[in-house]
Amino acid sequence: MPKINFAQWGNDLYTGRRSYNVVGKRRVFFTVSAVIIAVCVGLMFFPGLELGIDFRGGSEFRVITTQSSIETGPATEAVESVAAAEVPRVTKVGAGSLRIQTQELSNDDIERVKSALAEAYDLPVDSITSNWVGPTWGRDVSTKAFTGAGIFMVLVMIAMTFYFRAWRMAVSAIAALAHDLIVTIGVYAVVGFEITPASVIGFLTVLGYSLYDTVVVFDKVRENTAAVLDQSQFTYAEGANLAVNQTMVRSINTSVVALLPVGSILFIGAFLLGAGTLRDISLALFVGMIAGTYSSIFLATPMEVALRSNEKRIREHTAKVLARRATSGDDTTSVSRLTPIGAIRPGVHQGQAAQPRRRPRKDGR
Repeated sequence: MPKINFAQWGNDLYTGRRSYNVVGKRRVFFTVSAVIIAVCVGLMFFPGLELGIDFRGGSEFRVITTQSSIETGPATEAVESVAAAEVPRVTKVGAGSLRIQTQELSNDDIERVKSALAEAYDLPVDSITSNWVGPTWGRDVSTKAFTGAGIFMVLVMIAMTFYFRAWRMAVSAIAALAHDLIVTIGVYAVVGFEITPASVIGFLTVLGYSLYDTVVVFDKVRENTAAVLDQSQFTYAEGANLAVNQTMVRSINTSVVALLPVGSILFIGAFLLGAGTLRDISLALFVGMIAGTYSSIFLATPMEVALRSNEKRIREHTAKVLARRATSGDDTTSVSRLTPIGAIRPGVHQGQAAQPRRRPRKDGR
């Protein structure tokens, strides 16, 4: 089995000796993303999202013991013995701790549930804590969460429009962020995890991470296409595709490094050690980082190229480059022709080869 040299692979992608036609196959990636988004949106309604008590309101009980391991079955039976129609949500929040959430209960039922839990786990009643969250407060939290995400999107669009001086990049970045958010929420609907304030923090963190990755790619796109209309070697789409290839290894490496600690928190901390409170934010980070890496490579730049391709100047330049290749008989689609980007000296036409500089002779001629 041949040994894979990742360093050489990354160097080949950067120099253009190896290339993946991401931008050229953008319709495929657009279709895949559209299908994923449609499925995730459907999952938000069926089976639907499990909202935490902070969003829907209700009663919450905490059971803390000195046991190294605690079972959830007695807690469910204790709540059902008081409210037969109630189906509690029991979550382990540590080695010997439980969180029990129910619908809103009356004061009498709350005391009865506390007594039943104390009896089930052989604890004094005073050690069982209870809390009540009203639906009004939950709706207020939900409204503020959506408002915060909306303000974030608007500010991102304004900042990117001024930074790149191109609204198309801002629109593409927002589309990528929306893709990441919808996919992450869709995964929550599939696995049945509750959406809590910690999850919302994870969503906003994912948006920032994805935006950072997208800005890095767009910065390379801007560098490769700064003078694209002043030459006839490559099209705008090819320059953007080279930028995607040049930043691909960096995006993958950054994501892998970031996913290692998040994956440890999710799979070891939440599932193996039973720290249920960690999974609310760790799942959002884990899924969102993967989605963000995908969107920054396969969605953001291809969408920006699709928007720029509608410009008259870009269309005419693309036709000019393709006609020149057809005339010269050069039908290759390799991006190796893009390697002179940024390396051509001022005063030399980018369609011509740069002549070597002649060193002056000792006599001054």
